[in-house]
Amino acid sequence: MLVLSNLISKIKSHKISMNMVSLITIVSLYFAVVFNYPINEKIYQLSQGQEVFLFLTPALLTCAFIIIFSFIAFPYVFKGIVVVLTITSAMAFYAALQYNTMFDYAMIENIFETNVDEASSYLSSASIGYLIVFGLIPSILLLKVNIVRHVSWLKELFHRAILMSVAIVGLLLISVFYFKDYASIGRNNSYLNKMINPADAFNTVKYIKNEYLTAPLEYITIGEDAVVTPAKNGKPTLMVILVGETARAQNSAYNGYERETNPYTKDLGLITFQNVTSCGTATAHSLPCMFSNMTRTSYNKDRANNQDNALDVLTHAGVKAVWIDNDGGDKAVAKNIEKEMITDHSESNLCNGSSCYDEILLKGLDKRIAKAQGNQVYALHMIGSHGPTYWKRYPKEMAVFGPACNRSDIENCSDAEITNVYDNTLVYTDYVIAQTVKKLQSYSDKYNVVMLYISDHGESLGENGLYLHGAPYMMAPKEQTHVPWYIWMSDDYANQKGIDKAAVIDNSATGDYSHDNLFHTILGLYGVTTKAKDNALDIMAN
Repeated sequence: MLVLSNLISKIKSHKISMNMVSLITIVSLYFAVVFNYPINEKIYQLSQGQEVFLFLTPALLTCAFIIIFSFIAFPYVFKGIVVVLTITSAMAFYAALQYNTMFDYAMIENIFETNVDEASSYLSSASIGYLIVFGLIPSILLLKVNIVRHVSWLKELFHRAILMSVAIVGLLLISVFYFKDYASIGRNNSYLNKMINPADAFNTVKYIKNEYLTAPLEYITIGEDAVVTPAKNGKPTLMVILVGETARAQNSAYNGYERETNPYTKDLGLITFQNVTSCGTATAHSLPCMFSNMTRTSYNKDRANNQDNALDVLTHAGVKAVWIDNDGGDKAVAKNIEKEMITDHSESNLCNGSSCYDEILLKGLDKRIAKAQGNQVYALHMIGSHGPTYWKRYPKEMAVFGPACNRSDIENCSDAEITNVYDNTLVYTDYVIAQTVKKLQSYSDKYNVVMLYISDHGESLGENGLYLHGAPYMMAPKEQTHVPWYIWMSDDYANQKGIDKAAVIDNSATGDYSHDNLFHTILGLYGVTTKAKDNALDIMAN
């Protein structure tokens, strides 16, 4: 830190004189060559190692940036805009280089809706180093530049016009001679435009416009006709929905994984669905989508935020609905129901100081059940397997696999260590599921009890160089979209609700399901009749 402080002091003590044309050129080169190294490398690989692309793509991007920066190169604002872009691009550069992250609209949405605790888990010495070296120091250098003008404004504009003309001619020449090559690469790899840094700037502006500068849609109420069909035994229904986080189906023992990652539930009789895909690859997108009545292809976040979801329909049927959150928030799913956020991380046996283990979601549940009585549903939002600080998701004594990657800069761990620590999170999640089932079993004399667990999205653990989650859905690997879905219900529950449990079990192994089914299956599993439910998407009805 002392060396860095001395370096910054030396930079501050020197002034750099430069005209605007030179500054635009240097900034464009920096963005094209440094921040876009990942896409330059990717295109070179896709060109099957044609050496000309080592220089061609940076030249193309430099020309494009010259044109863009020339349009915003106004006195008093240019340096400010570029400083913001440089700092944010440095962070995006680190994520792209280490985790192959792409900053499309869904990723920007996820970033904005991430809380402080979750965001801090991504901090490491490496990420801070990238921010300083590629963001902070270049920004200080830029601020030290004294933009001089030795000619009139008319000649200044003329010089800038020449620069833009050279850039345009450069783009045209590259297009004339290499259009077919780029068209072929782009046609087969449409995700490449999402790799351009700072593509995040455009999507950030778009997100701010949609979230804060656009009037909300008119609210739509759904399922006001909902009714819970009374059980034959006269008991009310008690349902717990465990909303999983970042659990992928490939590492579930129920899906044929070679490791025993489900040791606590294997004798509890869970119905486990083998082929389930998520609505998105990040919580901010998947969570509201999976509880809405929209399918993945028709999903619209603005519409979802301004209409009822599955939990709201249950309340229309007289069910007491409560959302308890141990993750990054409900993403507006619990906008109309009672909600509790786990914010106190001081409890020694259930928390680690920065976050709490998911077992804390069950604490206080008995009091809530006793107080509410009648038909009830509790949605427990788990922190599950959220990375990169996987080791913080389970108590040390519950670690099964090792050696584990007990650090946030997972790029410095082996893939085996990352898999070990990730699998430990799944084992602990399985423990929490088992504890939930046992708690529900203790209420079976007073309630018809049922549990549903489903994850919001999966996770990449180094396959094809990808880590974490949030890849654009169109190119997302199955590791990020194939999720576990478990249901526990007793034979008595199935009989009381008129569910053919044997048929559900048979279909669980062979049927293809997705988050599209969740809205309708929750209602069907609870025994709700309403025009809002589509029986074709209700697993219980099929």
